[in-house]
Amino acid sequence: MLKRALAEALGTFWLVLGGCGTAVLAGSHVGFGGVAAAFGLTVLTGAYALGRISGGHFNPAVTVGLWTAGKTSSADVVPYVVAQVVGAIIAAGVIYVIASGAPGFDITKGFALNGYGAGSPDGYGLTAALVTEIVLTAVFLIVIVGVVSSPTTAPFAPIAIGLALTLIHLISIPVTNTSVNPARSTGVAVIAQGLALQQLWLFWVAPIIGGFIGGLIGRFLTEPDSSVNTAVTPPGAPAE
Repeated sequence: MLKRALAEALGTFWLVLGGCGTAVLAGSHVGFGGVAAAFGLTVLTGAYALGRISGGHFNPAVTVGLWTAGKTSSADVVPYVVAQVVGAIIAAGVIYVIASGAPGFDITKGFALNGYGAGSPDGYGLTAALVTEIVLTAVFLIVIVGVVSSPTTAPFAPIAIGLALTLIHLISIPVTNTSVNPARSTGVAVIAQGLALQQLWLFWVAPIIGGFIGGLIGRFLTEPDSSVNTAVTPPGAPAE
């Protein structure tokens, strides 16, 4: 468990450092597309490097969703979530130390914070943010459960998952600055405080609900259908 928790902390650290770090330090140079790609690349590389140890969740909503889908033990949920949050906070602290070295840095405006209303990049309200985070997290889990459930696609799962996360960011950066990950939101909010911390509740509630729903749907879609007779008739035996 210690190794698995450490892998989750490191993977989440990498996700926040790579994704949020790109947004904070290079966002004006690479734009939304570059930030979206950075988040996808962190998951892809992190999952290949650490997935064999912990499964490569790096996200409390993914842990809950995979538990719902029957692919993660109940005993793993709390240690994984704690490790993910710790890794995210440490990464956010590193980003702050670097970013605060630039003249004119404003942590309330340039720290990859998630929010709605006044905290949304384009001013989207609470309902839009809630629906966005629930739906996109649910779809994310459906993709994850689908690709890890087949021996054929499992070796390529980090690629599919990374691309899915990239697409999710392309859709939702203008709405909430894209969370779908409570640990990622917590890391930067704890460092920035203020409005981001006040609105943090939504970026736990919505992704967890979405992860739960996506895990259930993914489980339903990937479990063998017991109503279908898959038995093979032995050679020479009379067919039923």
